[in-house]
Amino acid sequence: MPAPQTDPRVDAYIDQAAPFAQPVLRHLRALVHDAFPGIAEAIKWNMPHFVLEGRNLAGMAAFKAHCAFVIHGQGRQGNAMGQFDRITALSDLPPPAELVDRLRESAVTPTKPRVGKPPKAPIAMPQPFAAALSAAAGAQAHFDAFTPAQQREYLEWITDAKTDATRDRRIAQATEWIAQGLKRNWKYEKC
Repeated sequence: MPAPQTDPRVDAYIDQAAPFAQPVLRHLRALVHDAFPGIAEAIKWNMPHFVLEGRNLAGMAAFKAHCAFVIHGQGRQGNAMGQFDRITALSDLPPPAELVDRLRESAVTPTKPRVGKPPKAPIAMPQPFAAALSAAAGAQAHFDAFTPAQQREYLEWITDAKTDATRDRRIAQATEWIAQGLKRNWKYEKC
């Protein structure tokens, strides 16, 4: 059986909790370790968590007048954080077998894959801008060295111009800055 992976910060958290909360937190901690030998502990969001195979399984917290126990992936229930409402004593918890069943259910429930934002459509290089970059010494090399996001900032700024006169002024300004190796918002980098 793997040794429990305890974290001394969790010990300190429990020791600093209100007297009513300490037996509740110790009970929950022991229950999780009995159900999942070798589970890791960590402090996340300033409260103790139990991490199984790199995934947050559960967390617990102590407040002034109550405790909370959160089983990740099971949604919030009641008027407090977690699924067990405000826990003020061991008697407020469901039987240990029920808690263990819920923990095991959450442990085998696959997590939903994170869906990222779709990539932004590329912005076509306006011909006048391409010509200005080619004509300015070193400007094209600096522009090519920028990250795609940095290039995009310049392209958006230029293509968002509402008039040709504004676009031409922006192309001239952008070419000057790029020739110096400056990013679009270089003025704000040290704010």
